[in-house]
Amino acid sequence: MSANLAAAHPLKKLSPEAVAFYEAHGYLAPVPVMSPQEAGALRAKLEAHEAAHGRLQGPLRHKTHLVFTWLDDLIRHPAILDAVEDIIGPNILAWGSSFFTKEAHDPSYVSWHQDSTYWGLDPADIVTAWVAFSDSTAENGAMRVIPDTHKMEQVAHRDTFAAGNLLSRGQEIAVDVDENQAEMLQLRAGEMSLHHVRLIHGSDPNPSDQRRIGFAIRYLPTHVRQIVGTHDHATLVRGVDAYGNFGAERRPEADFSPAALAHHAEITGGHQQILMRGTGRPAAA
Repeated sequence: MSANLAAAHPLKKLSPEAVAFYEAHGYLAPVPVMSPQEAGALRAKLEAHEAAHGRLQGPLRHKTHLVFTWLDDLIRHPAILDAVEDIIGPNILAWGSSFFTKEAHDPSYVSWHQDSTYWGLDPADIVTAWVAFSDSTAENGAMRVIPDTHKMEQVAHRDTFAAGNLLSRGQEIAVDVDENQAEMLQLRAGEMSLHHVRLIHGSDPNPSDQRRIGFAIRYLPTHVRQIVGTHDHATLVRGVDAYGNFGAERRPEADFSPAALAHHAEITGGHQQILMRGTGRPAAA
């Protein structure tokens, strides 16, 4: 988003300096969203579900706002949307959401990558809000970013499908990354980071005794469209959609209900076909 476009609507949460920093460097952190106590309440809801049903895995890690009412509320949180609006404007779709959880002493990691690699979205006016349910620190594998790389075009990636890689295809940048340039985005529970879809980023394993839980929400302005899939879906969370580029998603009427799970399966089936295209692997991988 250009600085002129940023100035076209009044700022709601971010300062002009914060917007300028994001546009110059491709990320912003930390951004306060809620109190640690409120974040702890969300974590408690997640962990109560895990205690009853096991950890969210496979497709249930993604678009999880379609199966839990409290995550449906979170993607509409005013503090999140006010900051996102300052970056991409007032008409906002939530296209995706994903949990990035690392257990204590967890070898899982996220390789250096650009989010835009397999999403099929155009143009690249897309921002991720990464909301910390727990503290995310240098000790437990916080996200690292390579500043200014959002100014690059799409970079070649290679698929690894490596065990422990939290990305859908284990994708990683197929060019050298200067890790000396990396900045670590440490967050307290209840804070978030914002990053551009083209920004190169990743994270290391968690050797600590503390669990790390983050929930990434992918926001787009309504003019963005899907250019590789035959159909795609998103949730209008603010403003109006004058384009209709995405099918509408249904809000869950109750947590983990049969109807919500069926709708989630239908929507994520098409979503996974887009993400896994060309791999020869099933969409549910």
